[in-house]
Amino acid sequence: MTSESFSSLPISSAQIANLDSLGYKQMTAIQAQGLPYVLQGKDLIAQAKTGSGKTATFGIGLLQQINPRFFGVQALVLCPTRELADQVGKELRKLARSTANIKLVLLCGGKPFAPQKSSLAHGAHIVVGTPGRIQDHLSRGTLTLTGVQTLVLDEADRMLDMGFFDVINEIIEQTPDKRQTLLFSATYPSSIKKMCATILKDPVTVSVESEHTDSVIEQTFYQVKSHQRNQALLSLFAHYQPETTVVFCHTKVQCDEVARFLHEHQIEALAIHGDLEQRERDQVLVRFANHSCSVLVATDVAARGLDIKLLQAVINFELPRDPDIYVHRIGRTGRAGEKGIALSLYTEQEHLRVKAIEAYQNKPCVIATIESLQTNRGVPIQSPMVTIQLDVGRKNKIRPGDLLGALTGDAGLSGSQIGKIDIFDISSYVAVERSALTKVLKYFANGKVKGRSVRARKID
Repeated sequence: MTSESFSSLPISSAQIANLDSLGYKQMTAIQAQGLPYVLQGKDLIAQAKTGSGKTATFGIGLLQQINPRFFGVQALVLCPTRELADQVGKELRKLARSTANIKLVLLCGGKPFAPQKSSLAHGAHIVVGTPGRIQDHLSRGTLTLTGVQTLVLDEADRMLDMGFFDVINEIIEQTPDKRQTLLFSATYPSSIKKMCATILKDPVTVSVESEHTDSVIEQTFYQVKSHQRNQALLSLFAHYQPETTVVFCHTKVQCDEVARFLHEHQIEALAIHGDLEQRERDQVLVRFANHSCSVLVATDVAARGLDIKLLQAVINFELPRDPDIYVHRIGRTGRAGEKGIALSLYTEQEHLRVKAIEAYQNKPCVIATIESLQTNRGVPIQSPMVTIQLDVGRKNKIRPGDLLGALTGDAGLSGSQIGKIDIFDISSYVAVERSALTKVLKYFANGKVKGRSVRARKID
């Protein structure tokens, strides 16, 4: 397929019009390479990174196969995390607008089981979810996969990293042998090769390299002593002063320790890893996305699938052993036409990891010393916004417009003082400028939203 136009594909004119309305003007590299095979019904192995357009690659294909008149599960999409499943579900719903009466159900852990069971009982065409919760529904008999025509494994490498190999195989055993299987993975380790050999039939393989150029991401490596790592991290923040940063660590314990250390040195930082409760995880992601926290300290697994826009810097507190993971980490910055910086700390014992990255990228790494950094600018880094949590949500029929209207009307804030608004089932989060915090809390102490009193508190 040489054409980059969606109109060159054997899809309906209604879908083409829908894609145009969604801003899909032309195919990305993975879409141009993969979609023709997907639409032909072939099994596919696609090596593509986050942000490459892979959701539309499998989404457009699986929607072509759906029969709206049959209310059985016809497509199953497995994702490693709830956040990625949420993103995929939202994107598929947009892509499905051109077809009437398509029902999608999201099945993820951290959410009550009963409402999911009820949704499945009323019928679903597409199920998107995480392996653990999908397996849970299968074991309880609330989900049947005998009608699945398309199986998608999204970010398969991360699912295996998280220990889902056996669970995925158990799920696949309950799908028909005669199905289309689409596997997407940012990396292609031996575990993925092993899985592909057992679950795909005569697959076509497509690979899209990172679209980031050398000029977009500035990469610098700093050699330090093991005991200097924390102070070196402070030096990086003092010199570069990034407004939004993800610091990558290897372990959950290390994430907590680094976040605590940064916070003690007046750098707003939150840790995200698998040990957080879902409510805590939601709050961390909300605060980072709405610019009321400047630094996210994360493990690779926890950060995978996060929708992080306009990230200025990625810092590797330690280098990963796999250069492919390094490239995936730094690919989170330098997006949407913006430049980004990737900063890495390593010890003499980790020098071979630098050499492996050089070989992988086919270019020498830029090595610098911590002493070369300008660290007299002052370390404190504070986000421009703060987050207010409200005790109302979707179940109270609250919409973003209701909160925006209350704050710009009765509370007297300007629109520029209000940031992102996130509505959950029983709570909502609003980002406001720090200077407006007192005014907002005072308003909610006395004012109302849609005729009801609302409790509000600042999230720390």
